[in-house]
Amino acid sequence: MPALNPPRPHTETLANGLRVTLRHAPDLKRSAAALRVAAGSHDVPLAWPGLAHFLEHLLFLGTERFPTGQGLMAYVQGHGGQVNARTSERTTDFFFELPPQVFAGGLERLSDMLAYPRMNLDDQLREREVLQAEFVAWSQDATAQQQLALFDGLSTSHPLRAFHAGNRDSLAVPQPEFQQALKDFYQRFYRTGQMTLSLVGPQGLDELRAMAEAFGAVIAQGENALQQSPTPLMDSSDKSYQQASESQLDLLFTFEALPDSSAEALAFLCHWLNAAKPGGLLANLQDSGMADSLKATPLYQFAGQAVLHIEFKRPTHAAGIQAQLMDWLGFFAAQQDWSGLRSEYAALQQRQQHVSSALQLAQRDSEQREVGLSEQGIAALKEVLKQIGAVDNFTGQWQLPTPNPFLRADEPLANAGLIRGQTSAHRGLRTFAQDRSRGRRERSSMQFSQALPGNTDEGAIYLRWRLDSKPDTRLQSALEHNLQPLREDARQAGVDFSFSATGNEWLLKLTGLQAPMPTVLEHALTALTNPDAGFPLVESTSPTLIPIRQLLKALPEYALEHTGVSADLQQLRSGARWDGLATGLSAQTQAAMGVALSRIPGITDNQLTPTPAINSQHLWHTVDTGSSEHALLLFCPTATQEISDEACWRLLAHLLQTPFYQRLRVELQLGYAVFSGLRQINGQTGLLLGVQSPNVAAAELLKHIEDFLSGLADGIEESTYLAQRQALADQFDSTTLPTAQAAELLWQAKLAGHSSDYLMQLPEAILRIDRHALLAAVQRLINAEGGWRCLASDACPSAPWQGSK
Repeated sequence: MPALNPPRPHTETLANGLRVTLRHAPDLKRSAAALRVAAGSHDVPLAWPGLAHFLEHLLFLGTERFPTGQGLMAYVQGHGGQVNARTSERTTDFFFELPPQVFAGGLERLSDMLAYPRMNLDDQLREREVLQAEFVAWSQDATAQQQLALFDGLSTSHPLRAFHAGNRDSLAVPQPEFQQALKDFYQRFYRTGQMTLSLVGPQGLDELRAMAEAFGAVIAQGENALQQSPTPLMDSSDKSYQQASESQLDLLFTFEALPDSSAEALAFLCHWLNAAKPGGLLANLQDSGMADSLKATPLYQFAGQAVLHIEFKRPTHAAGIQAQLMDWLGFFAAQQDWSGLRSEYAALQQRQQHVSSALQLAQRDSEQREVGLSEQGIAALKEVLKQIGAVDNFTGQWQLPTPNPFLRADEPLANAGLIRGQTSAHRGLRTFAQDRSRGRRERSSMQFSQALPGNTDEGAIYLRWRLDSKPDTRLQSALEHNLQPLREDARQAGVDFSFSATGNEWLLKLTGLQAPMPTVLEHALTALTNPDAGFPLVESTSPTLIPIRQLLKALPEYALEHTGVSADLQQLRSGARWDGLATGLSAQTQAAMGVALSRIPGITDNQLTPTPAINSQHLWHTVDTGSSEHALLLFCPTATQEISDEACWRLLAHLLQTPFYQRLRVELQLGYAVFSGLRQINGQTGLLLGVQSPNVAAAELLKHIEDFLSGLADGIEESTYLAQRQALADQFDSTTLPTAQAAELLWQAKLAGHSSDYLMQLPEAILRIDRHALLAAVQRLINAEGGWRCLASDACPSAPWQGSK
């Protein structure tokens, strides 16, 4: 395993006052920037709620040098990166991730948009309508309103109780007073002394510092501006309160005058509160039937104040839960400086840092958080427990959590032997389809792909079971619940895994650090096939999603044919047919998987079952979202599984992403949730377009999309599309493609029946697309040669659309 990244980044303050953190991480394939501005929604004048969030939106509208189509968002998306921003109570964050060779261009655009924002009234009025649409959706979202209601027990004079969302009424754009307030806020806070820039990447420190200096040279200089401290959190001497309903109990604890290291202390406390280990609080509550789950989270932290939220699902005895919590806190407080827990916590944080993406590292560095719990953090934790009222006596038979079994896993076997299904002629199973095409009789349903090198510390494992009928949704929820403690241990050890059901299929996916994967896989299979005694079927308790997300979640179900009969766990043990893919694994890890592979339930199966084609059909699925807002998804599959078709669809998705957003969201103001991109479902490649609108019906949204697609060919010019074609092909460069993303591409390629050199074939196919082929692809898209599938919150329109349940 490569050496861990340095636990702390290099930090300094430049001559102009800009604070920077620089992290050289040579093993990373991407670079990332996170800019934190010490100003948020609580720093705006009381007369103009939402002004800080409004300014964040305005900054993305383009500048004279980089108009909207060339600005940061379009640039990052065009190079296959990630970009976003967030306005919080006291901070505003901007962050993005890109391949290293184009990273400087992203920083250049970020500094330009912060230094030279476009503030004309027409832009402001249009963007205010976007915030108005967001406000309408937020005000109707039950989860968002429940989150807001958590602060009802606080003092009415505290800013947490005030309105900060921003809408048409609070953002009085035409008024001179509002314009002056907007200007004053920008000039006061968007200065070097108010900013922290964190850069992470494989570049050396000197190169990162040069980029940070170039960034800071554009930003106006200024001293750190004082952020006014808020009023006390509570009007009375009480420091806690609760909110109870039949399905949930919320306990909230408030803190004042905490020391500077209280953030790391609260993070440490929440981690151990949330631990689902025998002898802990959650295990005790579950065993006694008092609650199903527990989640502790700091809701707010600023200037020595904090609010800690502890949520209990399906509570049966509120007073009993609170008594158990205080007793456990007494047990926790009695530990002598928490030495054993600190060691475990530091080890898992170092592991998380080791497997974090560039963007995750940059965001963490911008928060200036320590790894583990420092001596100052110990003092802060004692003060936190004191203010909660925890005393170091207790009556329960509590136990400290057992160490994570995957965090310090034994080294893989030194000598790689053959695993079940392999022969010396094809160690590693060289291709997806090679053995099948040669008619070999001895083969494993687990295919070990060498498309990704096995000499890194990352890998991926996919296991799929195909059943004769659709799994019961309650069974799925129960299995996920049963896997939750294991999933958390694995995540802490650097392995992300999921267990999902789509149609008649179950999929177990593991990505991340490969060393613990064989053990994690073995534990997961044991948990799936031998659940605890009295294994109950439970209904899902997932929060209600906004309409467009409900459609996204439902889309794979409609794309796969399945029967309506519910399957049980016994079918997984016996009748299910399974296959799988492992990639990026070393020979040692492959050998270590032997035990797990021998215990996979079901019948081995290498036969592909392609997703049903809907060529030339227009299928409409009405989904009840339980909302007054309108939402629509349009999924347009390729007409064939040929890699040339996929390449054309990928290039079309790449070309239309920014224009589609610009047309439907910015110009037509149809809604705030507007997106497009490429989506693959069970090996089927399709173009996906989505819109959610508070007032435009689905049929009208569809008409706008059709109008946009009909004019798509007009924007494909030789002078611009060639550069975009190259940028798209570059996204599949193995030196910059993250392992998890590459593994997902390989899995979809396997399902589509492509050969194992797919990752080499795809960029080559993209670069072969000429303008004539691309225009022909546009026409095939418009003609729905691969079919159109629409999911919407409204009823099916007239022909050519066909309603389907």
